[in-house]
Amino acid sequence: MNRSELIEQIAEKSKITKKMAEDVVNLIFDSMTDSMVKGDRIEIRGLGSFVVREYGSYTGRNPRTGESIRVNSKRLPFFKVGKELKDIVDGNVSPSAGAVIEQDDTDEDTEF
Repeated sequence: MNRSELIEQIAEKSKITKKMAEDVVNLIFDSMTDSMVKGDRIEIRGLGSFVVREYGSYTGRNPRTGESIRVNSKRLPFFKVGKELKDIVDGNVSPSAGAVIEQDDTDEDTEF
């Protein structure tokens, strides 16, 4: 799913115009981006959390020339998936009901 598909789905499900849905999506994403720029952590229950990880500078290598280069320190966004989303994607939980689906664990300890 991309941004425009998300906007279409929100507009359709909430019976609002695509322009209003686009404004909602932009507001949410802009708010999340602003929070992360400030270094804040964003946690969305059932989905996961977004954090900013800081990486120090280091000496890297140019793969074409083999020359050593200095890589500056940087801050990058990182997403950590939540347990509930993991379980839904893995098929252990029904997405709508939130109920745990029983799974056959018979070959869990099988050695090959």
